[in-house]
Amino acid sequence: MAEAKPIFTSEIFRFFADLKKHNKKAWMDANRERYRETVTKPFRRLLEALSPALLKLDPNFDVAARGGTNFSRINRDIRFAKDKTPYRAQMYVKFGVPLAGEMEGGELYLGVSAETVTAGFRIYAVPKRKLSPIALVAEPKLAANPKALAQQRNRLGKKYDSYWYSTVKGEWRKNAGWPAVEDWPKLQAWIVRKKLRKSDATRASLPADAAKVFRDVYPLLQFTSL
Repeated sequence: MAEAKPIFTSEIFRFFADLKKHNKKAWMDANRERYRETVTKPFRRLLEALSPALLKLDPNFDVAARGGTNFSRINRDIRFAKDKTPYRAQMYVKFGVPLAGEMEGGELYLGVSAETVTAGFRIYAVPKRKLSPIALVAEPKLAANPKALAQQRNRLGKKYDSYWYSTVKGEWRKNAGWPAVEDWPKLQAWIVRKKLRKSDATRASLPADAAKVFRDVYPLLQFTSL
């Protein structure tokens, strides 16, 4: 049996550090092949390696390897942004279960930037909160079982970081910790994640390590989206 090889090398961190420093189209055009070899191809291999574990959790997970669906876009939409840098110095592989209509449910994800590697669960209230699974799926469950959030905190709180966002006068505000029942009506996004070391990302065990994280946080996706 062939020995498993690491999916990422330390070059991915150097690439994102260089992109952050030289965030211009001319630089990206000159480094396009480096981007493909260092970032996009390894991320596709990671998706292939993770897909069996994801489909075992839920056969409805979308693992079609489409940009935007399974991979975050490196190009930024700068039309209305104060920050006019054209690229994001990070990349995510993400997995969700398709929902009806325009609803977008939670995702299991792994992300890499120049400084960090994180894996976990996230959900955003889109397209509008009142039309999102946060309101239509999770709120009725929370009304039926007010202890649900505390149960998940007790299960995961020692191993995973949690933070959530609310809006105050139209501006997003980050709130540390686990949301409580009384916080839910104003919750706009929720992230539960584990920070990995850079060295973890360059080990052959990364797919297995990520799959374990996904198994841990999958009940959060079930609670908020399914």
